[in-house]
Amino acid sequence: MRTRKKKWAAGELADNPMIIRDTADYKRQMRGNFANDNPVHLELGCGKGRFITEMSLAHPNVNFIAIERDPTILAAAARLAREKGAASIAFIVADVNDIQELINPGDVSRMYINFCDPWHRRKKQAKRRLTYDSYLIMYEKLLIPELYFKTDNRILFESSIECLSRRGWLMKNISLDLHNSLFEGNIMTEYEEKFKEHGPIYRLEACPPIGAVNPAAST
Repeated sequence: MRTRKKKWAAGELADNPMIIRDTADYKRQMRGNFANDNPVHLELGCGKGRFITEMSLAHPNVNFIAIERDPTILAAAARLAREKGAASIAFIVADVNDIQELINPGDVSRMYINFCDPWHRRKKQAKRRLTYDSYLIMYEKLLIPELYFKTDNRILFESSIECLSRRGWLMKNISLDLHNSLFEGNIMTEYEEKFKEHGPIYRLEACPPIGAVNPAAST
């Protein structure tokens, strides 16, 4: 679905200091952009920014990178963060497939994938899921030690577990109904808030196996 343009979005994209406009050399200057040595967490597909904003407010000693391919949606996310007084967030208009051009291996200590497109209508679409084998290989090459994943789509969740298992990732804190579990500290996305009453939310944490970044293991 095409996003409806907002009149204020262009101004937000141009003036919000948290939005990275020149990404050509961002890999080299990332630490300078944050001006500290705090750990960096990455969200793939930040939507309208509720999750990343609340995470920043709850964890001021963590730097956050929020990637969203739709400029108008990213503008909304950056505006929310600005209005809420969140800090240490770098918003970048980019496709997930381009993250290797934005961060160096070892830059990110945790990654969040929240309610990504399940691509469940056709079997051949499975390779487009952000937890498919080819994406896991990319995360391994970037030396990302932790992946936190949430979805409301059971097909996507089961497929993700299969892919993670196949690649040898170790999983923990697996929840088949997050909002009726004992898990504490969950921060919701806009989508999660809207649809949590329509069915269970699935969640897991995973880390790649030791030696996963060996080129021989990634072919």
